[in-house]
Amino acid sequence: MPAPPFSRPPRVLLALALALALALAASTTPPPSFAAPQGPAPAAPAPAAPLTGRDRILADVPRISALVRTEGVRRFLARAAMLPRITPRTLFHDAARTRYFTAAEAAALPASERDALLRRVVDEEYYYTTRYGSPLSYARPLDLLFARGVTLPRTARILDFGHGYSGHLRMLAALGHDVTGVDVDPLLRALYAEPSDQGSLRGSDGQWGRLRLLHGKFPADPHVVQAIGNGYDLILSKNVLKKGYIHPDRPAEERHLIRLGLPDDAVLAAFFRALKPSGQMLVYNICPAPSPPDKPFLPWSDGRSPFTRAQWEAAGFRVRAFDEDDTAAIRTLGRALGWDQGEDAMDLDHDLDVLFTWVERP
Repeated sequence: MPAPPFSRPPRVLLALALALALALAASTTPPPSFAAPQGPAPAAPAPAAPLTGRDRILADVPRISALVRTEGVRRFLARAAMLPRITPRTLFHDAARTRYFTAAEAAALPASERDALLRRVVDEEYYYTTRYGSPLSYARPLDLLFARGVTLPRTARILDFGHGYSGHLRMLAALGHDVTGVDVDPLLRALYAEPSDQGSLRGSDGQWGRLRLLHGKFPADPHVVQAIGNGYDLILSKNVLKKGYIHPDRPAEERHLIRLGLPDDAVLAAFFRALKPSGQMLVYNICPAPSPPDKPFLPWSDGRSPFTRAQWEAAGFRVRAFDEDDTAAIRTLGRALGWDQGEDAMDLDHDLDVLFTWVERP
C-alpha cells in the first residue's frame, strides 16, 4: 500500500523544493529572443531620397499617361525612357548672369577675365528641368492639339519658340520628328553645348529623328532666321508669347520683359513663313495669379496673346482658338507632377491659370 503523499521522506521533499526554486528562478529570466538590448537601440532606416532628374521623369510618366486622351501623347511620354543619363557638367558665368561659358570656353579666356567668373556644377536634375519644370508638362498642349484632330507625320518638323530646356525636344525627336528649339537664354547655349546634346537621335522603334538647338532672337537675328528655315508642321511656344512680357498693361522691370526686336506684324509674318501650308502654331501660357494693384506687376501672370485676333488674321492665319481657357486640365496635370508639394508648393486652385491661342496657316 503506497504511503500518503505527505509521508514521503524529507530527502524527497527537499529535492522537490529545490526543483521548484530553480523553476521559479528560470521563469523570471527573459527568453533569449527578448533579451535586454546592449547599448542604444538601432536607428530607424533613413527615408528614401526623393527622385531627381531622369528617375523622377520616368516615375511621373505613368501618372501623366493616365490623364491624357490621345495615343500620340502616350507615345511621346513613352519616349522618356530614351532620355540619357547626364553626368554633372561645370559651367562658368559672370556675376550678372548675362554670359555663360562651358569649362573649355572658360579655360580659353584671359586669366583676369576667367578669375572673375563664378563656377557652377549642373547635375542631371537641372539639365532636364532648368528653371522651368518637368518636360512632361508638354503632354497637355500636345494632347489638346491631338484631341482636336491635329496629326503629325513621323517626319514632321517642329519648332519650339523659347524652348527653355531640351528633354521634351529629345522625346519628340525620338518619335522620328525633326525638332528645332530656339532661345535667347545664354545659360542654355552653354548648358547644351556637348555634341551629344543634339544631332541625330534614334528612338526605341528604330526611327531616327533630329534635334537642333539655336541661340538668338527669332525673327530679329537674320542668322537665326536662316538657320530655322521653313516648312514646319508645328510651332510651339509655351510661357513665352505672353501679353505681360511683350505688351504689359502696367509698368514692369525691363529685365522681366521680352523684346522681340521687330514690330508685331513682322514677327507674325516670320511665324507664318516658317510654317508649311496647313501647319499649326500653338501659344500655351501657364500663369500664376496676378498681383494686386498695389503690388509690383508680374509680367508672367498675364498669359493673354500679345497679338490680337485681328493681327493674327491680318498676317494670314486662320484662328482656331483665341485666349481659350485650359485651367482645369493644367491643374490636374500639376497635381500629378507634384506642383502642389514641397517648399515651392503652389495653391493650384487659386494660383494657376492657362490661356492658349491656336492658329493655322491655310
